[in-house]
Amino acid sequence: MTERATEPVTEHGAGTSPKKSTETGTDQVPSAPAPDPQSDSQSDAAAASAAALLGEAMAKSGLLWIEVADDRTWPAWHVWDDGAALVVSGPGEQPLPWLPKEVRVILRSKDTGGRLLTVRAHVHVLEPGTPEWQRAADLLRASRLNSVDDSLTRWAAECTVTALVPFDSPLESPGAYAAHDHREPPARTAATTTSWRPWHWGGRGEEKAERKRARDEVKAGRRAAKERAKLRKKRQRRGTRRRGR
Repeated sequence: MTERATEPVTEHGAGTSPKKSTETGTDQVPSAPAPDPQSDSQSDAAAASAAALLGEAMAKSGLLWIEVADDRTWPAWHVWDDGAALVVSGPGEQPLPWLPKEVRVILRSKDTGGRLLTVRAHVHVLEPGTPEWQRAADLLRASRLNSVDDSLTRWAAECTVTALVPFDSPLESPGAYAAHDHREPPARTAATTTSWRPWHWGGRGEEKAERKRARDEVKAGRRAAKERAKLRKKRQRRGTRRRGR
């Protein structure tokens, strides 16, 4: 009578053990399933399509939004170059907060202006004097509107040039958007027009309406005064006729 050995717990699963060959007595590890060529080709095609859409969106639209964790979403103009979105921020340029190592980048459709893609991106701050910084600064200066001073010198001394490098598959793309509408309250700003309002020819709309109401009231008062004067004259004529009889 032979004793039945208990089955050990192995890394292949609890309560299971590798099969033993009846001829040699050696353990046989189950082989992994063969890869599906069709699924691999479909995933490669999807990745290529997403990369093409990302490049087209970055190249066509010069504006993107940078979503920072525990902060609001910041708009930024950029230049797309060799798989990276280049942005410059600082005094005299667009305001951007301190960016962590990873952010979310939201891209819009150039045709509709709506949300098109949301991707994750690595943040790389370029150091002045390096070839990467020089190339990025040259591309940004070529796209910078209304630049009248020595931009490169000012950027090297006061501003920050950052490269946003997208990676992985998009978090949002056509046909796969989040359920919520992403609406956020307007960002606080010191800009205001309550202390001084620009001069308008003929006044603003509400001022014109107020003046029209005042003119209408004056005209109505004059018409009422004329009607009262006519009534008094009629009464006076009637009284004269009665006294004459």
